[in-house]
Amino acid sequence: MVDVDPHRKHPVDERLPPARMFTSGLQHVAAMYAGVVAPPMIVGPAVGLDTEETAFLMGASLFTAGIATLLQTLGFWRIGARLPFVNGVSFAGVTPMIAIGKDRGADGLPVIFGAILVASVLGFLLTPYFSKLVRFFPPVVTGTVITLIGVSLLPVAFNWSQGGNSAAGDYGSIRNIGMAALTLLIVLVLRKLLRGFLQQIAILIGLVIGTVIAVPMGMTGFDAIKDAGLVGFPAPFHFGAPQFEIAAIISMCLVMLVCMTESTADMLALGRIVGRPADERTIEGGLRADTLGSAISPLFNGFMCSAFAQNIGLVAMTKVRSRFVVAAGGGILVLLGLCPVLASVIALVPLPVLGGAGIVLFGSVAASGIQTLATAALEKGENGLIVAAAVGIGLIPIAAPDFYHAFPKDLLVVLDSGISTGCVVAIALNLAFNHLGAKGGSSDGERAEAEPVTLARTVT
Repeated sequence: MVDVDPHRKHPVDERLPPARMFTSGLQHVAAMYAGVVAPPMIVGPAVGLDTEETAFLMGASLFTAGIATLLQTLGFWRIGARLPFVNGVSFAGVTPMIAIGKDRGADGLPVIFGAILVASVLGFLLTPYFSKLVRFFPPVVTGTVITLIGVSLLPVAFNWSQGGNSAAGDYGSIRNIGMAALTLLIVLVLRKLLRGFLQQIAILIGLVIGTVIAVPMGMTGFDAIKDAGLVGFPAPFHFGAPQFEIAAIISMCLVMLVCMTESTADMLALGRIVGRPADERTIEGGLRADTLGSAISPLFNGFMCSAFAQNIGLVAMTKVRSRFVVAAGGGILVLLGLCPVLASVIALVPLPVLGGAGIVLFGSVAASGIQTLATAALEKGENGLIVAAAVGIGLIPIAAPDFYHAFPKDLLVVLDSGISTGCVVAIALNLAFNHLGAKGGSSDGERAEAEPVTLARTVT
């Protein structure tokens, strides 16, 4: 670690040359694209939408993800973390939204949008209180949660590597997995051989090379470009004005709490990675941007927005810490939402290619968590036990997806998220062992965990 020159602009606030800004921003978009369009691809058919309407839902999700990302990176007033923080459609809401829209057809979407709107407004009002929980997120907690974020995302990369659709005949085929492995190898070789800026965009170059190789193999086609329109604005209330039902609102409020918990953990992770630890005010601003973005989203037919952890891995890997790079990515997302043709170009990247790159991206997040845990003095007090229990419980939804099948469906919103359960366990155990009953100020565990706060003046 080196000291930051107080007279030099922090890397987070640096503006890169336009060409580097665009290509680095595009790399962020490439990393998150599949995650943004996946929820509408799942929810649309589940509520009875045809292909054209589902495509409209995908465009709306890209557009609103771009707005939410701009709110986070650029910000205004006390809104926005002002970190290289990417926002997009949350996977946490997929199952509850399908449950709300089931048997209603397209008429279920206004109910979903109404529930998201109310939950987002309530979340916005709660942010000043929720952000005060930051003192309960020392390295033993944040390291555990960051590790779980990376590990929880890896199954997504594995699914993409197999083809993404378990019902397809070629799911898990040698060709799909071979293409993922080849892309992974290409990215690793590029990272080894390239230098400077080219090394920083190695994943983007790897995705392009992988896609080019996939074309003659019949793994991608250009039909999506032929059928896409040049301009398509996500007209407000396309599916009807929001409707408000108590049960749906309660369900989405639970999802909002899950998203706020995960976003808090992600901001803490990103703050440590970029050398600007997220304090209470940063988290409050970030959560305001999350909830405001989520409140705006249903007006344009989009879903709840939250942090995208895979882009944290991209920041850690490329070492490009400028928030304006991610803001450029947010601008690109807005354009993709307004121009279906451009969106379809990025959609050319086959999922196996994306999966191969995703293994590196998501693995980088887990590695960052392990690096944070190295500063948590696990030999002191019960810190090792805290990590063991939290990681073990957080891995349950990954290792045994049906473990909680007998529990009420509303609880599954939390229990099926290893990140959320691991975070809750880590916070509770840290509170029990390092806060409650501590005498004479701080316990050994607390003193050991207080030391990394000095990272506010250093960068790795």
